[in-house]
Amino acid sequence: MSEPTAIQDLYPDPFAVCYGCGRLNPHGLHFQTYREGDETITRYTPQPYHTAIEGYVYGGLIASLIDCHGTGSAAIFAAEARGIDLTREPPPRFVTGSLRVDFLKPTPLGVPLEVRGRAKEIRGRKVVVLAELYADGVLTARGEVVAVEVPETFGA
Repeated sequence: MSEPTAIQDLYPDPFAVCYGCGRLNPHGLHFQTYREGDETITRYTPQPYHTAIEGYVYGGLIASLIDCHGTGSAAIFAAEARGIDLTREPPPRFVTGSLRVDFLKPTPLGVPLEVRGRAKEIRGRKVVVLAELYADGVLTARGEVVAVEVPETFGA
């Protein structure tokens, strides 16, 4: 059985340089988002230098994780809604129109983080993704990403 492919691995090269999730950014975080059941999932283990206060994850990293998970999830949900075969066509590419993060409790360092996403709304070029971040199974942050599809000429 083959490993699932992260949506970020399917982005065309010009869209694969994001600091958070771009496979072509040698200094990036390389977040990867997958479909898992009726949700999307991103797993990431912060390093000791991702510290806010000793023993806890910097909130900016949490926001980045929810942000990239949201746009990657939007690409997955939009492709599915449109019937796009991702083995033959590149996914639609999204950027963040709005990001809201609620920090529910401190997120500890030293444990894997897991972000789970669901589509709240898919309409035209907009996908709203709800995300929950868990640290060792404990919900520590919740977010909402309004992702907007970029036109094919974006960045050209």
